[in-house]
Amino acid sequence: MSEKDYIENESVSEEAASDDAPAVEEEEVFTLKEVPDDGIKRRWYVLQAHTGQEAAVKEMLLARAQQLSNPNFISNVFVPIEEVEVVRGGQKRISRHKCFPGYVLVQLPERPETQAELWHMIKDTPSVSGFIGGSRNAPSPLDDSEVQAIVEVVRGERERPKPKIDFDVGERVRITDGPFANFLGLIEEIDNERSIVKVIVEIFERQTSIEVEFWQIEQM
Repeated sequence: MSEKDYIENESVSEEAASDDAPAVEEEEVFTLKEVPDDGIKRRWYVLQAHTGQEAAVKEMLLARAQQLSNPNFISNVFVPIEEVEVVRGGQKRISRHKCFPGYVLVQLPERPETQAELWHMIKDTPSVSGFIGGSRNAPSPLDDSEVQAIVEVVRGERERPKPKIDFDVGERVRITDGPFANFLGLIEEIDNERSIVKVIVEIFERQTSIEVEFWQIEQM
């Protein structure tokens, strides 16, 4: 089964963070639309998004696509989801989680005459940090094998890779984004599952531990 066979028209949802949180509408967030049979090759790219904002990024990208001369310039936006069995209150439940927190897949047609405009529009979308791979002005698409690997993760046929960062506990870093931007601190803890690090910073002359996402810090 190809990646198109599996993810096209697939609808999945992510369980809310708490029982009181509103449920996410499946078809609004995770359904892929059919790709027109127009002979144009389409490739998948990876975007880095703010963790927790993946669904919002998808909606903004699709909304912005409608403002372009051709809405099909963005073929699909996909947030890979996996099903995990959890035990709550002594009962087993199936919970859906993002396979790659902080990352969104976008399918774009290969149109040289519009790519520069499209890439700029995508990078300028709120909560998008940029493309993964390639250069600043020419992101590189995923290989077919990489797309297939993601499909296998979603289907539970392959274990998802653990996020990797080049930071260590005790390392001095600078926070680059958020309410603590430009603060300096020491890494206290690294949570690869959540793509979060705890950093000890000095606030009002007191040592305080705060949580930031991987993309919000840089090495000194």
